[in-house]
Amino acid sequence: MMKTQLPGIANDPRWAAIVARDKNADGTFWYSVATTGIYCRPSCPSRQANPRNVRLHDSIGAAEAAGFRACRRCNPAGISTAAANAAIVTKACRLIDAAAEPLSLAQLAESVELSPHYFHRLFKQATGLTPKAYAAAGRANRLRTGLATSATVTQAFHDAGFGSNGRFYEASSGVLGMRPTHYRSGGAHEVLRFAVGECSLGAILVASSAKGVAAILLGDDPAALLRDLEDRFPNARLVGGDAAYERLVAQVVGLVEAPGRGLALPLDVRGTAFQQRVWLALREIPAGATATYSSIADKIGSPRSVRAVAGACAANALAVAIPCHRVVRHDGGLSGYRWGVERKRELLAREATERGLHDQEHAA
Repeated sequence: MMKTQLPGIANDPRWAAIVARDKNADGTFWYSVATTGIYCRPSCPSRQANPRNVRLHDSIGAAEAAGFRACRRCNPAGISTAAANAAIVTKACRLIDAAAEPLSLAQLAESVELSPHYFHRLFKQATGLTPKAYAAAGRANRLRTGLATSATVTQAFHDAGFGSNGRFYEASSGVLGMRPTHYRSGGAHEVLRFAVGECSLGAILVASSAKGVAAILLGDDPAALLRDLEDRFPNARLVGGDAAYERLVAQVVGLVEAPGRGLALPLDVRGTAFQQRVWLALREIPAGATATYSSIADKIGSPRSVRAVAGACAANALAVAIPCHRVVRHDGGLSGYRWGVERKRELLAREATERGLHDQEHAA
């Protein structure tokens, strides 16, 4: 039923959706503009109309019965731009998942009738990954499953979409964090060096593989940190670090004392494709700044995955190096932190101080 024009329409919550061009409101109502004679969906990108000229409609039929014609920009009578884009990305994902060999960007773009540049931007905006990274994540997941179920390692990597032995072994360390035969046996032959030390935030445990630092754990009880490490890497052989390893630990302690400086050491980051996307977004938050869980979810192209983002932060094994301490609640409050809220508060305070000093130096 058509809504009558009211001077107070600006106070209607649906007007706020129009002003915000809220895509979530599309399909729940439509609006028309008396001065143009057209009707639109709430997310229409056209210039904002005067609320005194706007009428609200519960259906397309009501808007057309009142004599209004459909806007050509937002196509309110057809599929929305957001839905059309989602369908394009879904089609591309299915093509990538079904392909026996990796598809090029040009091939994917041609299959959905878009230019490579526009398709690449659209895909990354929707998924948080480039098409190439999405394909790599899919191969990695198939590989992990295949190594657990296939008769041989060779069969597993061919089934996962790696076209040659050389190409597979070149990528396997980054995909699995260890040699494929070690992964197949549950990481039983992997060696992790570790050492426990002290820093201003309490006890700290640092562990690393041949690839890089694999864990930075903070706490009050060194024994509890060691148990945590054993739980995270149940099949690895843990070896205490020597004097040379203590130098690496000292570098990590330096990161805790001055978290804004970053860590100039290679990391062995292990997690699911989703966790990796979250952790990459965390590393892009500048020192001294914060982000909300919802903003991280938006950044990786998964706005409804706020809880999953929080779960990825909690699963982070590299304290400070992957700065999950920079993520706060929507109201700016400090939510839970795996290594204690007080440590989170202290890290943020140190970064704010470092940033303030840096700004002063540049202003001088």
